[in-house]
This record gives sequence, C-alpha cells and structure tokens, in this order.
Amino acid sequence: MRVLRALADITPLRSSPAFRRLWLGRVFSGFGGQMTLVAVMFQVWDQTGSTAWTGAVGLAQALPVIVFGLFAGTLVDRVDRRKFALVMTAGQAACSVLLAVQGFVGGVPVLVVLGLVAVQSCFVAGGGPAGRTFIPRLLPPEQLPAGLALNRIAFQGAMLLGPALGGLLLGWLGVGGCYVVDALTFGLAFYGVFGLPAMRPDGEGSRPGLRGVLDGLAFLVRTPVVRGALLTDLAATVLSMPISLFPLVNEEHFGGDPRTLGLFLSAIAVGGVAASVFSGAFTRLPRPGLVMLAGSAAWGVALTVFGLAPSPWLGLACLALAGAADTVSVVSRGALVQLNTPDALLGRVAAAEQIVGQAGPDIGNLRGGLVAGATSGTFALVSGGLLCVAAVVAVGAGTPGLRRFAVRGTSMTARPGS
Repeated sequence: MRVLRALADITPLRSSPAFRRLWLGRVFSGFGGQMTLVAVMFQVWDQTGSTAWTGAVGLAQALPVIVFGLFAGTLVDRVDRRKFALVMTAGQAACSVLLAVQGFVGGVPVLVVLGLVAVQSCFVAGGGPAGRTFIPRLLPPEQLPAGLALNRIAFQGAMLLGPALGGLLLGWLGVGGCYVVDALTFGLAFYGVFGLPAMRPDGEGSRPGLRGVLDGLAFLVRTPVVRGALLTDLAATVLSMPISLFPLVNEEHFGGDPRTLGLFLSAIAVGGVAASVFSGAFTRLPRPGLVMLAGSAAWGVALTVFGLAPSPWLGLACLALAGAADTVSVVSRGALVQLNTPDALLGRVAAAEQIVGQAGPDIGNLRGGLVAGATSGTFALVSGGLLCVAAVVAVGAGTPGLRRFAVRGTSMTARPGS
C-alpha cells in the first residue's frame, strides 16, 4: 500500500476531464517540440557546419521569452486566457507549417529558419504563462501538486524520448516531415485548450503595458512565499548548474571517456523520471515549501558529492539523485507559486517563473564555465553546490512563511510572519 501511495497520483486525470484533455495535448505537443528542435539543429548544422549557428538556435528560442515574457503575462491577465492560449497555439502551429514548407522546398537561408524559430518562441512567450493559469482553475488545491507532477512527467518523457523519436523521423521523413508531425501535434494541444471553459481573470484586470508589468513585479517583491520560491530556483540554477562543466569534469576525473560523458545527462533525466513516477511520495505531503527547500538543498549536496566522486558509478548515482531532487523542487515550487498568487496576477507571475526557468540555467552554465576556466571543474562544481545549499538555507531561514505554508484538504494556510 505504501508503494502504491508513492506512485504518481493520477487523481487529476480521473476527476477532471478538462485537465485530462489539456494534459494529453501537452504530452503530444511536447514530443512534437522536441522533434522540431532536433530537425532545426540538423538543418542548421547541415547548412552551415558551424557550432556558432547551432548555438544561435538556443538564442532564438530563449531571447523572445526573456524579452517579451513579462509583457505577455500582462496581456494574459487582461483577456480571456482560453482564447489567448488558442491564438498562441495556432501561432505556434502556423510556424511549424512554415518550417515544414521551407524544409520541403530546401535552399532557404539559415537566418530565415532562425527567424521562424524566434517567431514561434514569441508565441511560446505568451502561451506559456496562459497555460500555467489553467490548472488552479481546473483542480482543487489539494490536487494541484499532483497535477503539476503529471505535467512534469509529460515534460520529462518528451525530453527523454522526443529527441530519439525525432532522429528516427528525420532519417525516414526528412526535416520537412518532422516539422509536419510537430504541426499535427499542435492540433491535439489546440483541442485540449478548446475544451476548457472561459478563463477570464478574476478581479481587476491588469493595467496595460509597463504599468501592468510593474504591478506584477511589485507583487513578487512584497509576497515572501512567492519571492522565496523564485529565489530558491535561482539559487539552484545560477549557482550550481552543472551541464557546461560535464566535459571538463569527465576529463579531470574519468579520463575523458565519451561514453561516461554521454551518461551524465542521461543520469539526471533518469533520476527526474524516477522522482516523477514516484511523485505521490511528496505531492501528498502538506507542506510544499519545506519539500521545495529540501529538494533544492539535496540538488546542491548531490552536485557537491559528484564533484568529489572518485568513481564514475558514484558520480552517476549523484547525478541521478540530483535529477530526482530537481523534480521534487520544481513540482513543489510550482504548487507554492500558484497557490499563493491571486488569479488576477497569475499570468504575470507565471511569466516571471518562465523567465527564471529559461534564464537561470543559461546564466548558471556560464557561471560554471567562467569559474572552471579560472580554477578547475571540480572547484566550480563543489563551490557551486555549497553555495546553492547556503543560499537555500538563507532563503528558508529568512522566509518563515515558506516553511509554514500548508495545504490541507481544500484549505490553504500560511501562518503569520510569511
């Protein structure tokens, strides 16, 4: 019985047909997005043979989200979020269709391909915050962590299997065929959103433009639980993101074996998937703040030990633990943010959360690379892990409401001092 309770809680899929349709749409569109990423990378590399150009693909994806995200969040808090999400989904699908057309035609300049990727990311900048506002409307508070864990399973499944499936389709159908499959998956995502009820924000709508953005930022600053949740995420990503250090650490510790290097990322993914599958063990706990803090601290500890690991098997075990801790932290943080944000501000707060999730790992990988260049990969990993733990402890100590916030039944409580 305890094992069954530790498995992912699928109650949201059983109890809410609207959530079930939305989730299935996200599953398929997530796979399609990963296939398109593989196709874009292959096409850009095939046309240029340059790692600078393939690196520009990531920039084309990230920059619109960072630049336009907060303004898109303001718009999300002014309109019917369902209709807005439908427009954003249709826009992403249209970009996939255009990518498919140029993939079949061939000979299109690489800047055009990157431009289409950037335009599609503009729609992601709006659709992401809109989509994050749906679950609090569809599920009662006690089911929210379980719903977010199910979303995490969909995301990690796409990350783990999507690229491999994309590679197979690329060899079979070519780049144009991959883009077509992605466009078709957006049809399922559109259907999932189309079946939702009207989703106008509760309360007073957002003020237009920069004033609405500033209102959202002011809420983040004056709300300790939400602020602490986002600061915890930044502590984990900016201070201790390990991906850029993997080649150097592999060289320093394990002789530069490419097979070991390939297993590093897989170990993190395997740990994350395992934590998602057994997410019932933590989504049913009443204090998501404590769970988030513990998960973020465990991430830092696991990476610290990885930096000191004398054998590849211990290192891989540490990375699997880090992947599991990351999933625990991400799911709990999402529950904290959504349960502590008024509906009228959900779009702007979701946009801020999306930007933190996009920019934090990139900055963290840059930090790790710079520190390793001045010292060593081991020092960069160990110091980053220890700094992460120290920052998480500081956030937890300075934010009593983060530790005390509890979800019991349909009531949410945050004791005084939050």
